[in-house]
Amino acid sequence: MAEDRSTFVDRSGYLGVRSRGAATFNLGARLPDQVFKGDVKDSLFCEFDAVLTREFWPALCAMAQWHGDSEVELLVLEPDCDAFYRPMFGLYPALSLSVRASMDDYWAMIGHEPDGNIMGSIAISANVIAVTGSSGEWGCWGERDPEVAVFRGFPDGATRSEWSAQFGPFLEVSGALESYLPLAFEGRIVPDEFAATLAANYGNARGARP
Repeated sequence: MAEDRSTFVDRSGYLGVRSRGAATFNLGARLPDQVFKGDVKDSLFCEFDAVLTREFWPALCAMAQWHGDSEVELLVLEPDCDAFYRPMFGLYPALSLSVRASMDDYWAMIGHEPDGNIMGSIAISANVIAVTGSSGEWGCWGERDPEVAVFRGFPDGATRSEWSAQFGPFLEVSGALESYLPLAFEGRIVPDEFAATLAANYGNARGARP
C-alpha cells in the first residue's frame, strides 16, 4: 500500500507536521504538566511502548476517523531532530500515514532502521512522541521516562468506552498512578507532587483523584 503512506524526508515537511502538532499540544511541556491544549477531561492512559507497536495502529486510525482525518501524523520531540536524528541518521523524525494503511505499513515506518542501525528506529529511540491529525481534535502524547501515553479526543462517553474495550487496556489517571507509573520511580513510589499535578491535569469529568 505504498500509495497510502509517506514519510517526510525534508525540513519543510517536518516543520509542517510540527506546526500541526503545535495546534493540539504544548510541545514544550512534559508530564505531569498539561501537554494538551483545550478540553482534556476525558483522558485515558496506557503504557508508552504499546503505542509503538504494529498492533496499535487500528486504535490510532479509529481516533483519526472520528474527526474526519484522512491521515495520522506522528512527531518525535525527543531526541531532538537537529541534535540526534539529522546528524546521526540524516532523517527527520516525523511521519504521516493514511488511515487506509495497514499495521505492517505503520510498523515499516516506526520500525525502520536507517542503514541497518537499530537506534535510528523511532520504535527504539523515541522518548517523547506526539500523535494527532489535521483536525487537531484528538491526540496521543507519550513519554518513555514515565512509561505512559495519554489520549484525548473522545466524541462521547460511549465511544470512549467502546474504544477502550476494543484496543485497551486503558486507565484513567487514578489507575495509571496505581498501575503504570510506580514502575518508573525509585522504590515504585510516585512522588506526591508528581501524582497531584498529574491528577489535577488529567482527572476525568468527575474530578477523580488517585
